[in-house]
Amino acid sequence: MTRTTLLALLAGVALSACARDGLSLVETPPETRWRAVTTDQDRDRLRDWRKAWVAALPAARTADNGVIAREGALFEPDRAMANAMPPAGDYRCRTFKLGARRADLRNFAMLPWARCRIGRDGEMPVFAVLEGDQRPSGTLYAESDARVIFLGALELGDETRALTYSQDRKRDMAGYIERVAIGRWRLVLPYPSFESQIDVIEMVPAG
Repeated sequence: MTRTTLLALLAGVALSACARDGLSLVETPPETRWRAVTTDQDRDRLRDWRKAWVAALPAARTADNGVIAREGALFEPDRAMANAMPPAGDYRCRTFKLGARRADLRNFAMLPWARCRIGRDGEMPVFAVLEGDQRPSGTLYAESDARVIFLGALELGDETRALTYSQDRKRDMAGYIERVAIGRWRLVLPYPSFESQIDVIEMVPAG
């Protein structure tokens, strides 16, 4: 899928009924059978999500200058509210990298705010980060009212073609979306292939 195609799909968002937060919901329920397409590697990542938090948080707190404490619910592993599926539309996203995978890497990093979007690819909700050197994109699957599964791939640097899930094992990403406050979501990516023990992408509506 080219980046132009991805942007076109995301731009063609259909909005409908209002959520309890006063935001619009995607028009039809998402697909729930994510287990049928998940690789063995990503089943392990999703199963071990709590281990990733436990491994990453203590180390990250030694290097974060108090950011984790200030952001509150964003970094509470068991924080999950109802209506986890983010409404379709434009968002601002900010990525936090917690816990170094190797001794020569940082235990905490916070990337700049970037544009991101929830859209649709046919009947499926999709998510993509649209700016920056690291741009996850992929499909959203409802696991429960409090958790949405993300399966996607990582686009890097000046690349213009987004990989599809399971095309490149090193680029595959698996995680989950939770709502942690009114108008605030997070995409949690346990054990990404590069840099960190866990990535947390904060999502808030644009504007």
